[in-house]
Amino acid sequence: MADPRVKKLANLLTNYSLEVQNGDRVLIRANATTLPLAKELYRAILQAGGHPFALWEEPEFTEILLREGSDEQIMHVPSPRTLLYETYDCMVALLGESNTRHLSSIDPAKQRLLREGQRNLTKAYMERSASGDLRWALTLFPTQAHAQDADMSLAEFEDFVYGACHVDKEDPVQEWRKLSAMQQKLVDYLVGKKDVRVKGPNADLTLSIEGRTFINSDGRKNMPSGEIFTGPVEESVNGWVRYTYPAVYSGREVEGVELRFENGKVVDAS
Repeated sequence: MADPRVKKLANLLTNYSLEVQNGDRVLIRANATTLPLAKELYRAILQAGGHPFALWEEPEFTEILLREGSDEQIMHVPSPRTLLYETYDCMVALLGESNTRHLSSIDPAKQRLLREGQRNLTKAYMERSASGDLRWALTLFPTQAHAQDADMSLAEFEDFVYGACHVDKEDPVQEWRKLSAMQQKLVDYLVGKKDVRVKGPNADLTLSIEGRTFINSDGRKNMPSGEIFTGPVEESVNGWVRYTYPAVYSGREVEGVELRFENGKVVDAS
């Protein structure tokens, strides 16, 4: 029996996060692991009057490219992908892997080439998002691999993810609107403030937020969310921070990262 929370998440992404309108062209970035959510999302976009298109991004293809492709092939960006990024109205990324460490033995230099090759794609994505020309959202589909990384069973991790998205509630949209209203009070408080000090067992940072913009992240882009976004005055950051929570990035688990800043620049990293 299909999990009803998957359908509720698809509807939430379509009608709340992206606000898909009649005629919108919607790019779905997905893979076989996220297929249950991709199918429900495709259906929800159709029901909203949109035109869904699924861009299949299998991790195995990336691994083959990085192991066997030349530098030129790794950096090549297919023109259809560029067209999608530059012209579609909405984009939704479904994150989910069957093996979070499948790129662990790949040369990091090859992975860097892949990111460099996609620089123009990223630029178009960021510029269109900033201008409001592109509406985007992303979410994590719970898988066995991610559950294992969290030291949970799959059922426990599903409850954790779907609970964070509020799709275990009768009216998820209402839950996100309540959180948005609460966070807006914090945004209103922060406007006009100048200086921040972050101090604790793993951090002692000072920075300026004078004149900065504060964004209420209420599930309309990241799902789940519950954050307030801003950026410090670039040259104002001084002090140090240590990240004790492990994370997997590009197939490698890292923990204990420590950075020291002087006038906005990292002067020491370990």
